Amino acid sequence: MAHTMSTFQYYRSNFGKDALASVVVFLVALPLCMGISIASGVPPTAGLITGIIGGIVVGWLAGSPLQVSGPAAGLTVLVWQIVQQYGLAMMGVIVLLAGLLQLAAGLLKLGQWFRAVSPAVIHGMLAGIGVLIFTSQFHVMLDGKPIGSGIDNLLGLPGAFSHAVADGGAPQAALGIGILTIAVIALWTSFAPKKLKMLPAPLVAIIVAVVTASALQLKIKYIPDLLANPSDINHIWSVIQFPTLDNLKNIFHSGVLIAAASVAFIASAETLLCASAVDQMHQGPRTKYDKELAAQGVGNALCGLLGVLPLTGVIVRSSANVDAGGQTRSSAILHGVWLLLFAAVLPFTLAYIPVASLAGLLVFTGYKLAYPKIVPKLLQYGGTEAAIYFSTIIVIVSTDLLKGVLFGLALSILKLLYIFSHLEIRWEDDKVNNRLNMYLKGSATLIRLPLLAAELEGVRPGAELHVHFEELDYIDHACLDLITNWEKQHEASGGMLVIEWEELSWKYHQRRSGAQKAAA
Repeated sequence: MAHTMSTFQYYRSNFGKDALASVVVFLVALPLCMGISIASGVPPTAGLITGIIGGIVVGWLAGSPLQVSGPAAGLTVLVWQIVQQYGLAMMGVIVLLAGLLQLAAGLLKLGQWFRAVSPAVIHGMLAGIGVLIFTSQFHVMLDGKPIGSGIDNLLGLPGAFSHAVADGGAPQAALGIGILTIAVIALWTSFAPKKLKMLPAPLVAIIVAVVTASALQLKIKYIPDLLANPSDINHIWSVIQFPTLDNLKNIFHSGVLIAAASVAFIASAETLLCASAVDQMHQGPRTKYDKELAAQGVGNALCGLLGVLPLTGVIVRSSANVDAGGQTRSSAILHGVWLLLFAAVLPFTLAYIPVASLAGLLVFTGYKLAYPKIVPKLLQYGGTEAAIYFSTIIVIVSTDLLKGVLFGLALSILKLLYIFSHLEIRWEDDKVNNRLNMYLKGSATLIRLPLLAAELEGVRPGAELHVHFEELDYIDHACLDLITNWEKQHEASGGMLVIEWEELSWKYHQRRSGAQKAAA
């Protein structure tokens, strides 16, 4: 922001660009809000209310000016599990508690700590969620329902597909609409004329599906069929459920606390990962992570009070915002205003949207999340990173999201412990010249000090010892002291130690200063 320009003038000068960008973001958000609601097991209109809060409230308070918040694919699986286990009413209480946890974390300046989660775990979590979304929504795309767990949905795919193809009727028609939706998204993304690129592929695909289903008068499920009372489609506020006193009494139940902590952790990690990615897309102000975390907390607390879906920062809408020329937080706020106007004036149009088309949109989203495009990058940091990534996915799909994430985190910690406790010592003995070469590889820390001491004590008196540490990643103060003291004893026996003390000390101080900067 120019120093000569006031904040008001800055926002005013960019308002035109922000207004245009907000329309694009609104058009992207509209089908996603409803599709994510269906995948989460809540009424489609609940996602619209979450999108409104994410735009107007979180957009106003956000620490990441160009990030857009709303219902996220990354939380669908967890929310679906919560709804199945506790019901819609308790979901609101859990989201409320999660929001308060996020707000507290932001106020306590814990935003940077959420970013410390291993990228292998984060990408494994997103890919695992992608697999779960794909497998569950494929059943919905056949006008059915998810069978149950992730592994059940996965194993049930062939049978459900063959049944729909063989038996015809509504499942086959729904499958056709779902495939049409996916095809339009893929083709529009790749081949749409530049002048029409501002129309987002998901919206174009949903419009094509609506027109096709209407023209063919297909007897398949439409959005009102998912509501307990189909007439509620014209009154989206009817989905609001304020927490009751009885529900609030269960707030300290262990299962509720774990669910709330899970929502808070995953929503925060996804939001801050998204904010970091958005920062790389533009040259404007950088994200204030603690402020962003607190803003997300306020948004989720409000979503919880209304009993609607939780929200996070979302990459699809955020990247659409940047690509469309958004400059300030006004674009995110305005997209929430357009969602509010749509909900107030045009809710009847939702009755024409086939459920299979929204499911097809999510099947495509799940595929993109699950596609292992990150693996080559992870392999640059070693095979263990890729192993953590795939292990996280497997545990998520075979058990549940929380267990998978915790398993991935445990593997990351074990890897860290291994790195800081693993020391290899290799010897070369030149007896003719009475010279020994000791090669150190890994980390010489207090944990491995007994090993290093035992190896040094085995050096024959009077020998000339050369220490090579080119492959040494780290050495701590305790091991430096050990070598220093051993050198004095060895010289007393007529021996000699040859070592680049200055370079070794520099390696220690470099790591030490790096750690101090990170802590600061």
